[in-house]
Amino acid sequence: MEQTELIAAVEAESGLEAPAAARAVHATLQTLGERVSSAGARQVAQRLPAELRPALERPGDPDGFDVEEFVLRIARREGVEAEVAEVHARGVFAALEHAGAEVEIAALVAELPIDFRTVLVTGDAAEAPPGPIPAEAFYERVAERAGLDHDEARRATVAVLEELGNRITRGEVEDLEAELPPELRPPLARGDQESHGAARRIGLRDFEREVAEREGVTPEEAHDHIRAVFATLREAVSPKEFSDMTAQLPDEFRAVLARP
Repeated sequence: MEQTELIAAVEAESGLEAPAAARAVHATLQTLGERVSSAGARQVAQRLPAELRPALERPGDPDGFDVEEFVLRIARREGVEAEVAEVHARGVFAALEHAGAEVEIAALVAELPIDFRTVLVTGDAAEAPPGPIPAEAFYERVAERAGLDHDEARRATVAVLEELGNRITRGEVEDLEAELPPELRPPLARGDQESHGAARRIGLRDFEREVAEREGVTPEEAHDHIRAVFATLREAVSPKEFSDMTAQLPDEFRAVLARP
């Protein structure tokens, strides 16, 4: 993404004119660089246009300020009220997610205190904290996202979780199981048994074909089902767990990890 494209995305998210959107981007990134670890800053910087990466670069340890100070620093840099700066910051993070940085943002959410979710987490996920949801509710969300009926959504969920369990380490399977309802744990365990506890890395196209075979659908249909299941997993587990899980998948999986 070019700098002009990111600024245009912030304009669309926040209703700002281009100069104000540019100020919001620079103020938010500079303040973020002061608050997060250098590793977290580098992860986000990789998704930024080259011209914006220096805004995140800051030597030394992160400052330990809270979310109120985070917003106040952005407000001072922009020259606006704190309430306005918070809206602008949300627009910047939403634009970054839409630009493909959702995994990096999830990692930052895991790194920062939980109250930073009010600024960093956007869309439906910002309305309620993540946590275990009943299996039936999980299937309903997958069904709604993928245009499936209940039984189809259940089969899609089982197929994706089985293949996922085959592609992440046993330790990660166990961590993921701990945050999911009991009904969703057996498919992960079966996949883990297939791989004997090892993470068998696989490309997205091959992952889609394997899910399609398990589910009895086309790879194109499997692609949509995988997206729906991952989007629901994002809501069902903690940001840290979702980040840990996705970190074991190749970068090309961003195509199905992006928010629908």
